[in-house]
Amino acid sequence: METLRIDVISVIPGFFDSPLEKGLLGIAGKKELVDIRVHNLHDYGIGNYKQVDDSPFGGGAGMILRPEPVFECIEGLLAERSYDAVIFLTPDGEKLDQPTANRLSGLKNLIILCGHYKAVDERIRKKLITMELSVGDIVVSGGEIPALLLMDAVVRLIPGVLGDSESALTDSFQTGMLDSAWYTRPAEFRGMRVPEILMSGDHKKIEEWRSRNALERTVKRRPDLLDGDIIEELKNN
Repeated sequence: METLRIDVISVIPGFFDSPLEKGLLGIAGKKELVDIRVHNLHDYGIGNYKQVDDSPFGGGAGMILRPEPVFECIEGLLAERSYDAVIFLTPDGEKLDQPTANRLSGLKNLIILCGHYKAVDERIRKKLITMELSVGDIVVSGGEIPALLLMDAVVRLIPGVLGDSESALTDSFQTGMLDSAWYTRPAEFRGMRVPEILMSGDHKKIEEWRSRNALERTVKRRPDLLDGDIIEELKNN
């Protein structure tokens, strides 16, 4: 199987040291299922101080990521190989969801640009970026945390990364709903018992229970994921 390559561009590359060595991303790297390269944007900075940001035209608070370092870095990567997507993580991007993660996991080469400071120069977005993603309606200090979230969501779907190949296929959102409740030993804990059906050995009835439970949890917690007719039908039953 061909290795997924991900090139990450950041002003604080050391942020990724531990996550890329430990946990799922580290395991995937050791198995050579993913090859993640982190590029220090300051290596492409301007002048003796390797400047990558500047104040905004028109005034205003905060600093803006300059276009020159980003163009030099990304164009250098594009000269080496063909990339399936150049991704920018931004609050006003398309919402990252499970279908998007599924699709990205099947690609071969990705670039992820981590924003920083107030914003990036708009010319970067217009000329270089092919996909803009948001991990939620919230602003964080930089794109590094969202980049880790995106990479984890994508890499865990690559066959061979997880110990149980079926695990990722039964996660929340894979079927358009939240996952069902899950239990393990002991069967009774502090007066709380596991539903008897889960210990019955009847796999057909267990799957029916899990499907029903998943639907009920989705109606209660994320009704926006469901068609209105399904919700009404459940209310009437």
